[in-house]
Amino acid sequence: MPELPEVETVRRGLLPALEGRRLAEVAAHRPDLRRPLPPRFAERLTGRRVESIGRRAKYILMILDDGMVLIAHLGMSGRFVVAPRRNAPPEKHEHVTFVTDKGVTVAFNDPRRFGLFDLCEAAALSRHALLAGLGPEPLGPQFTGAVLAAALAGKRTPIKAALLDQRVVAGLGNIYVSEALFRAGISPRRLARTVQGARAEALAQHIQAVLEAAIAAGGSTLKDYAKPSGDLGYFQHAFAVYDREGEPCPACAEGAIRRIVQAGRSTYFCPRCQR
Repeated sequence: MPELPEVETVRRGLLPALEGRRLAEVAAHRPDLRRPLPPRFAERLTGRRVESIGRRAKYILMILDDGMVLIAHLGMSGRFVVAPRRNAPPEKHEHVTFVTDKGVTVAFNDPRRFGLFDLCEAAALSRHALLAGLGPEPLGPQFTGAVLAAALAGKRTPIKAALLDQRVVAGLGNIYVSEALFRAGISPRRLARTVQGARAEALAQHIQAVLEAAIAAGGSTLKDYAKPSGDLGYFQHAFAVYDREGEPCPACAEGAIRRIVQAGRSTYFCPRCQR
């Protein structure tokens, strides 16, 4: 599933095509994805202007001129594709199509149909079931070592599992948690409640650093992910531990990267460097 850097890259890729543009045509080619589309979905969006495009955790938020917000989630295989307007029928797995007043087509393609769309009043956005209870944005000013330490205090779960909890930090996933823990020298098996003080401060800084580096590289393309332009991300070439089981540790060059399974998810780490 795309994580924060991939979603942020997609958000930025949509800006030139959609921000400030009116949706001249909207078509839904099926009634549902992971969940049913909102009632009168295409009708309610047609004619609306996209005032701005934001992001919360792994959700893209399109703020509309009528006080509504279009919430979009990519799911496992969803992607937006920006292209000149075309007259051909929708492509296979193309489930929603937006055509702007400039004639640009933005199509949502999702082979596995785990993505979703919803509509919400802007004033009620923070209370929406998908967004309520999310933790701080790791790239926002409110995310600090002290905030992270407070969220982890008392948690008896491993730090890896705690960081995947969206109530602790919003938007993190398996790839970037593994990479941040490696950079911080923290074992994924360490109890979350023991990550306090200087250790929490270092981890917060490394979480931010790895996310910023991934965004600069356009995210990580492992399977389905691509930017709206069709270009692939390149951060997978900079992985220190993720998906590198058995390879030498890039830090100590003595240990080998190990893979363990935590809560059904693969975790990669160096047992010599991470304590």
